[in-house]
Amino acid sequence: MSSEAEKRVASGEAWSDFCRRLDAIGQVVLNYDLAGTPIDQAEGYRYLSRLTRIALDMHLEEADTDFPGFYAASHPTAKIGADNPDNIYMNASISGARRYRITGKRNSVPILSFGTKANRYAIDGTMASTGELDSADMQFGPDGSFEIIVSKDKANGNWLPLAEDSSMLLVRQTFLDRDNEEPAKIKIEAIDPPQPTPVPLTAEKLEQGFQRAAAFVEGTAKTFLRWTDMLVGEQLNKLETTDQTMFYKAGGDPTIFYLHGYWKLAPGEALVIETPVPECTFWNFQVDNIWFESLDYRHHKVHVNKHTAKLNPDGSVTIVLADKDPGYGNWVDKAGHDQGTMLLRWTSASEHPVPKTKVVKIDG
Repeated sequence: MSSEAEKRVASGEAWSDFCRRLDAIGQVVLNYDLAGTPIDQAEGYRYLSRLTRIALDMHLEEADTDFPGFYAASHPTAKIGADNPDNIYMNASISGARRYRITGKRNSVPILSFGTKANRYAIDGTMASTGELDSADMQFGPDGSFEIIVSKDKANGNWLPLAEDSSMLLVRQTFLDRDNEEPAKIKIEAIDPPQPTPVPLTAEKLEQGFQRAAAFVEGTAKTFLRWTDMLVGEQLNKLETTDQTMFYKAGGDPTIFYLHGYWKLAPGEALVIETPVPECTFWNFQVDNIWFESLDYRHHKVHVNKHTAKLNPDGSVTIVLADKDPGYGNWVDKAGHDQGTMLLRWTSASEHPVPKTKVVKIDG
């Protein structure tokens, strides 16, 4: 006898329900007041399509916690939550009921971090940290090789804590000079999986994957629009978000101090950002759209970091957000936008200076 899920899949109802939910999520873009320009509207619907791709990887293609594999929840053509252009992100679906082994070779990536998360984006917009491990605290072989045990019980050597409700493992590879640094090679496997090969796809798993994917798209989109709304009201052309609670609840790296803002410029205007640079392992500034996606860093100069920035004689840095290079400071391209969000990160910094910002006129 067929199960209810099998009947819904066979009739097409499971697919139709998934499509109807995605259609309804389109109201998030349609009803968003800030999306008042053609580029913001077009990017909004593209954003939902990107979130759908990510969600299907997360909840269908790579959802088997007994046989996890890495996928990217942020990359050049699919982005979430002010994704870092200097990062390679690697995600894996995990379960608090299992133990895992991560193996790899660091190569020349300067900063490498691992975290286990309780992914609740579809429920309450949070991604609580349940364990963190940074490369600065890891043991490596002479050739850069490493092994990490991921478990609830403490393990010898490199250990990444796991909690009962952990559901995602996140790896961040952070680069200073991405063109010339070699990414780490990393694999993950469950220790003692319950069977030798994955269980074939069932109607129940398919339907559950569709439901969770749709919930993730809606929850993620609404989460970061709340951030945008907050920044418009409190951080217009400023970078002063010193309370980090909200960012860490959403899955932020605890070694990073995040200064988010909202920018809006008229034609012929530029935003000038000036700040001291503290002792730190890494810093960067990036410009994003209203949907909290980094702008197209493949083809535009939309970010600057510790390696690429030219400092002032006193060690401070000046960043200029404008349509074209004004000839001073470190230019960051608006890439055809007239508004959006922005982010300055201080990583493992001795202090967290708040930048001074001002809007200026530049030559037309």
